[in-house]
Amino acid sequence: MKILITGGAGFIGSHLVIHFVNKYSNYDIYCLDSLTYAGNLSNLKSVEDKPNYFFLKGDINDSQFVASLFEKHNFQHVIHLAAESHVDRSIKDPNSFLITNILGTANLLNGFKASGNGANEKGKRGLFYHVSTDEVYGSLGETGLFTEETPYDPRSPYSASKAASDHVVRAFGHTYGTPVVISNCSNNYGPMQFPEKLIPLFINNIKNNKPLPVYGKGDNIRDWLFVGDHCEAIDKIFHEGRELETYNIGGHNEWKNIDLIKLVCQIMDEQLGRKTGTSEELITYVTDRPGHDQRYAIDATKIKNELGWVPAHTFEQGIVETVKWYLENPDWLEEVTSGKYKDYYDGQYKNR
Repeated sequence: MKILITGGAGFIGSHLVIHFVNKYSNYDIYCLDSLTYAGNLSNLKSVEDKPNYFFLKGDINDSQFVASLFEKHNFQHVIHLAAESHVDRSIKDPNSFLITNILGTANLLNGFKASGNGANEKGKRGLFYHVSTDEVYGSLGETGLFTEETPYDPRSPYSASKAASDHVVRAFGHTYGTPVVISNCSNNYGPMQFPEKLIPLFINNIKNNKPLPVYGKGDNIRDWLFVGDHCEAIDKIFHEGRELETYNIGGHNEWKNIDLIKLVCQIMDEQLGRKTGTSEELITYVTDRPGHDQRYAIDATKIKNELGWVPAHTFEQGIVETVKWYLENPDWLEEVTSGKYKDYYDGQYKNR
């Protein structure tokens, strides 16, 4: 079985590639990534010599490249994670998000359909699994949860581009009979996350005694999902989910940003042997970003009832594990923050 995992050198993608390579030795896992700033092949060192792992460098925005990729390899399945994903970047440069997240997804769907794996032919039916975000649903008030039936109401260029890509995926399913499934997840955290995201950024800043910039009053609320739990959910949906269905994946861990940050400060003080409250002194409140959604919260009842998945980690467990990983892997953080990680591709894969 050949499975193409797009965005496989990114944060969630690399965890998923490692999960599938190690768990399913009878699957050939092809990791596709364009290795932009967020793609880091050093994340995949643990599997790079495995016989069922293959790396492909390329851009999903290149329709000819994508078409030739499917023609050459005839992937039975696609798990699509490649995306521009940082809200702040989407505010500064919306077009790159629209191109990659919408047109890039359409290129993959066209390639999958043309290869025959998306056709209604007995024995050739594969699956196109599109990984999306809870941000497509917009913003919640003080109560309520996002369900699979919640109307889309994106508020940033990033979430708008992901909402559009979800619609394109469903359109291929309804129009062409392409076998598709979608999942929408809450905020992920864990080891190997690019340190522009809140948790690794603050861990690194605390370690280096730099300010901790908090948007507004820090009262925005997010539902946090440990990346390992997300990979288990994707595995379940890939193998057991129903076509043309959407599954919400949530961590059942709602936290105000400021409370989360104070918890990270407390754990960092404990791990670094600092006096309690030292790290909190680094908190600095800054002007809120435009279109900042107030609250996200996922109702994951459907995936629990249909597929038996529930998160294995509480936030308190996962965040301690995450903090310890970053502190125990200073070389990884140094390579990423300095930009050295970008040289890894040339050193390891140039002649392969």
